[in-house]
Amino acid sequence: MVTYTKRDIVRTVADQMDVPLNQSEPWVDAVIDALRSKMLAADPTCRIELRDFGVFEVKETKAKPKARNPKTNEVIYVPAHRKTHFKPSKRLKKFLKQPLEEVKKKSNK
Repeated sequence: MVTYTKRDIVRTVADQMDVPLNQSEPWVDAVIDALRSKMLAADPTCRIELRDFGVFEVKETKAKPKARNPKTNEVIYVPAHRKTHFKPSKRLKKFLKQPLEEVKKKSNK
């Protein structure tokens, strides 16, 4: 599995915009900071929709009064909290649902 870092995204943006790395890095940082600040400001939920990419959501979870610690088998209480969720766009879903054989054939051409 390939792991991409923020630096890889910065390189991709720099290549697409035909600018040096040090010029594209603040753009990528600004977008990430904007997404992060909107998610942190969620009161208590929020939805960030990026067309042709997907939707980031901050959702509430229910409290679990009878959760179990698998190590000790002890019954514990888990309070309600928030979680993040990503739902890919139709375009992205369609691409991801292609059989792997088709994807590999296209990449080998």
